[in-house]
Amino acid sequence: MAPSVPILIAIGVVLLALLAWLIGTYNGFVRLRNHVTESWSNVDTELQRRYDLVPNLVAVCKGYAAHERETFEAVTRARAAAIAEAGGVNPQAQRENELTGSLQRLLAVSERYPELKAAENFLELQRELANTEDRIQAARRFYNANVRDLNTRVDSFPSNLIAGVFGFARAEYFEVTTAAARSASTVALDAAK
Repeated sequence: MAPSVPILIAIGVVLLALLAWLIGTYNGFVRLRNHVTESWSNVDTELQRRYDLVPNLVAVCKGYAAHERETFEAVTRARAAAIAEAGGVNPQAQRENELTGSLQRLLAVSERYPELKAAENFLELQRELANTEDRIQAARRFYNANVRDLNTRVDSFPSNLIAGVFGFARAEYFEVTTAAARSASTVALDAAK
């Protein structure tokens, strides 16, 4: 007995629908992964901007507070470590936390030198650093939102089946983990006033 034509058509429609869902889900994962990659690139660009500002800020401060060598060296070491390639979001976040903490200590040193706080080039660098910190936070929020979307899709049923088959994995959030790093942006803004 041959199966009837309507049954074959129904099976074909179901298979086509399943194939369309599979292709759509796969392409959705590719799109989300690309969003995460792009948004990380934005974070990296803003971090590089900060790395470029740090030597200028240290140089200006050195002229006014030459005996604060340990603080300047700590900032320089933290900057060098932050620039170093170590792969992964969590190692980068740890290095950024260290750099932010050392910048906070550098800005605290500037509080002891009224002539430094009044220097126009220091004030401009400090404003630029505060602006850069704001841009880093915005880029970090954008990146983390894209990570959230990808992770939700990777964990949700039935798309998690496609994620498992094609190797789409959860991405890491870029998080500030220390209290000093969380308050550093506020310190920079208050000191710029």
